[in-house]
Amino acid sequence: MAQGHKFQDLEETGEALVAFINSSQPETLRQVKAEHQALFDRHTETRRIVTQILKDVVQIEEDAGQRLLDMEEEKHLRDKELRSLEEQLSQLTAKSQTSDSEIQFLQKELERLKSSENELETLQNEVDEDTTEVIPSAVHVAQLYYLVTKIKWEYDTQPNILKGGTSITTSITGIKMTINTRIYLKTCNSPIYV
Repeated sequence: MAQGHKFQDLEETGEALVAFINSSQPETLRQVKAEHQALFDRHTETRRIVTQILKDVVQIEEDAGQRLLDMEEEKHLRDKELRSLEEQLSQLTAKSQTSDSEIQFLQKELERLKSSENELETLQNEVDEDTTEVIPSAVHVAQLYYLVTKIKWEYDTQPNILKGGTSITTSITGIKMTINTRIYLKTCNSPIYV
């Protein structure tokens, strides 16, 4: 229908031109020719502008499409990086939990070692007490026994047992004494407490 109107307009324009040509009015003919040329020039300029606008629109669409593709690629890379970071976070969380349990184990072990150290320190104090008080006391007692009884002690015995013999002519031939100050006489087998 739009083509029909265009064709009709063209037909009317053509009839008007033929009528002007037949009327042989050169001035009117020149004026119509100038108007027709101006109309043609405007049509050509409009066509050129519309073509440039269409080219610009196509270029804008291409640029927008390329930016969209670039953004999609960037989004894909960011998603991949995010998944990688989440995986690393998961691994580090697992490592952290393992480290926390190891730290707890090591703290318990440290407490146990501190407790053992305290026990060893207590034992060391007891040993120090034995070496500074009990053993000298036992040596003193042994020296007193020797001075009183003339017993010759054997030194190659167990640490808590003292053995010895006397050169006095009596019925006692051997003496066995422990650190807790009990004396056993071989002949009577009854303990004598000192």
